[in-house]
This record gives sequence, C-alpha cells and structure tokens, in this order.
Amino acid sequence: MNLPFYAAAETLPSCLPTTSQIENSQDVLVHQTSHKVVGVGAHFIVKYGLQIDLEEGQTMIYIRECTTLPAPNIYALFQDSVTGKRYIIMERITGTSLEDIWPSLRHIEKEAISSKVKSYINELRLIPSPTAYCSVGNKPLRDPIFWTGFGVENQGLDGPIDSEPDLNDAIIKKCLSSDHLRGKAEFFKRHLPLVFGSHPPVLTHGDLQRKNILVRIKSDLDIEITFLDWETAGWYPSYWEYARAILACGRFEDDWGCWVDRFLDPFPNEWLWMHTLMLELW
Repeated sequence: MNLPFYAAAETLPSCLPTTSQIENSQDVLVHQTSHKVVGVGAHFIVKYGLQIDLEEGQTMIYIRECTTLPAPNIYALFQDSVTGKRYIIMERITGTSLEDIWPSLRHIEKEAISSKVKSYINELRLIPSPTAYCSVGNKPLRDPIFWTGFGVENQGLDGPIDSEPDLNDAIIKKCLSSDHLRGKAEFFKRHLPLVFGSHPPVLTHGDLQRKNILVRIKSDLDIEITFLDWETAGWYPSYWEYARAILACGRFEDDWGCWVDRFLDPFPNEWLWMHTLMLELW
C-alpha cells in the first residue's frame, strides 16, 4: 500500500476531519508523551503523534481484507509535512472496553466473549508468514523488546528474522546492549535455545489485553467484539501471544488470567522466561 492513504470518498461516513479539528478535539481518549487518541465527531477516532507508526493502520487494513476479524475501518494514513506528526484516522465504533465491564459480567457472558476471541485468534493463525518472523509487508517486528533506539543507535534487531534461533540471538544482543546485563547475556545464550526452539511463526495481535477489546452486548447469545491497538502485530513465535497476554495480567487481581488460558494455547514455561526477560530488559 502506498502512503499517504485515503479511503474512497464514497466509503466515508462524512468528510474527513482536518488536522486542526483533530488537534483541537476535547474528546481525549488517550494522552501520552508519544501520541494522543481523540474522538472527532460521531464517526472518527484519530491516533496521532510524532512517534505513531502508520504501519499500524496498514496492518488493520490487511487484517480486514484477509480475515473476518473485527477491527476498525481505516479512513486515512498520512504525515503532516510541517509538523512531522503522523495520523491514523479510523472508524469510531460504539461499545465499551472489556476492561471496564469485565467485573460485572456474568459467567455466560464471559464464556461467549472468550469463545469469540478464540475463534477469531484461530482464524488469524491460518494466515502464513511471508518470511518467518516479521510484521505485515515483510517489515521489522514492532514489539519493544527488539527496540534499541533511533538512528545510529538502532542495531536492527527487529528483523525480519529468518528463524527462532536468530530471534533468540536478537534478544541476547538486546541484553548485550545494556551494561548491567552483559554478564547475564551469556546465561541467556546458553539456555534460551532450550526453551525457545520449536515455535513456528503465527500471525499475532501482540497485546491482547481487555482494554484493547471493545464489546457490545445485545443478549447472552448476541455479543459483538472489536479488536483495537494493532501496533505490535506481526508473525511471532507461537508462544508470544500467550506470554504477552499473561504478562499484561499483572498481579492477577481477578479471573481474567484463567480465561486467557481458555482462548489461547497456554505456554506457561515460555511465559515464565519471557517474564524474566521483561523484568531484566525494562
């Protein structure tokens, strides 16, 4: 897909918002140093900022074209030539964050949502990788574990990566880039292959948290979900989705972690090692 991208006029619910309307929106959904997410009118959600990667929008278009997974429509992807800010203009979907309503859901509703998530994720797994471990378009992986800085600092550990041993090497090199982890990197070099060695690349959302699942409950048997935040999606080892989802459970303050085990294939050993790596690398 060529950038900038603008959806055909006949597919738009109304005229696209201007950058001025976006910047001046008071409907702020997320406000971080790197980016903001705002609502503009009844039809649009816009994610924008200097560190926004337009590849996220391209991934969402790809997912909608190749699967039945519900993700917001993408209406525009572009960069402002003056400010350098990048904009992802997408469909505004009515619903409630699963994070907000999970504690109040009945068991039957949790079962229905879990079943839908499992079905969609299984469909995602059917899409073969173009070149082992990479993001859509055979581009580098965007999980922050591979990030080593901008410009000359960037070591290019994010691929595309041809094999799981090479992916393990990338993680070890990330450890070597940190003064306080150089000694432990040798330990990881000896033992990571014993744990991470037989996991094929599968298309992965990469951040399956409740805050990234939008829910509309019409009845016990009529529940719609939408997957948000495809920022780190790509083809990762088959354990990656589970390990990331369990990591996001934090202190396991409720039963969400038990349901993760129902809609994703569990990889508890791999999660434990990933947890150790995250504690060290962050």
